Amino acid sequence: MSSALPHQTVLLQEAVEALDVKPSGTYIDGTFGYGGHSRAILERLGPSGRLLALDRDPKAVAANEIDDQRLTLAHHHFGELAVVVRQAGIDAVDGVLLDIGVSSPQLDEGGRGFSFRFDAPLDMRMDTTQGETAASFLALAGIKEITEVIRNYGEERFAFQIAKKIVATRSERPVTTTSELAALVREAVRTREPGQDPATRTFQALRIHVNQELDQLALVLPQAMDILKCGGRLVVICFHSLEDRIVKRFMRDLASPDRLPKNLPLRSADLPSPRLRLVGKPVKAGAAEIATNPRARSAVMRVAEKLIGNTVGINLAGGRA
Repeated sequence: MSSALPHQTVLLQEAVEALDVKPSGTYIDGTFGYGGHSRAILERLGPSGRLLALDRDPKAVAANEIDDQRLTLAHHHFGELAVVVRQAGIDAVDGVLLDIGVSSPQLDEGGRGFSFRFDAPLDMRMDTTQGETAASFLALAGIKEITEVIRNYGEERFAFQIAKKIVATRSERPVTTTSELAALVREAVRTREPGQDPATRTFQALRIHVNQELDQLALVLPQAMDILKCGGRLVVICFHSLEDRIVKRFMRDLASPDRLPKNLPLRSADLPSPRLRLVGKPVKAGAAEIATNPRARSAVMRVAEKLIGNTVGINLAGGRA
């Protein structure tokens, strides 16, 4: 049985406001989910506007109930953004929105294996049509690799003890369910912050690893910048410090002038211009939204606007320029 919470789109109005939607513009929702942001964007688009949406979860794509000719929905992960944009015949867009991380329906559907709240096969794939499951990874990886995944993606200080426990157990029987993994982690982790299950960080780390979430985020950001028009907006919502760190550094670096060797005989007017500007400060969910949707508590939204042409160095074929 699932005790699923109704799906609520986080920072809905704030994100769409940040996109500064133009009625005749072309926009990308790189993380369609259950269509909350896409619906709000479509409400602001005129008859000639266009929205391209992507989602790597086939269930999310199949569940789409938006019947609107202005919307094109593709089953792809956002790391393939350049390929999808080229296939859609789009040259440039006015805005890109990315809502990073696992969705509430994925967490609340017990059979997906994302949560230790349900006894289920240890899957954790957002795209169930391809890739390695969490169970497969744990069956083959060594102690060192498991330790690195749990430590790097879960920031778990007991990563080695957990990895050692997993490898020792699998020599007797395979670890194939969420309940089995959670029990092993709880045995290996003797202390934990009040109110947090000892398995929380391990499950988070395996999910990030299985879905290559940080790698996909690092891939999509330069692709998004490359297809944005001058004045176009990049809006990214993150729920984890590792994700937010990638976005923050990317935007910060492109909002700063290129670093040149000291003592070059150049006037300030001759220095390379920043490629984008930061728009406002990071936005977090307010008290009212958190009260109705506790999962919004960790959300951070960053916004940037493109200032100059295609200088990021990623072409639409997905390679370095």
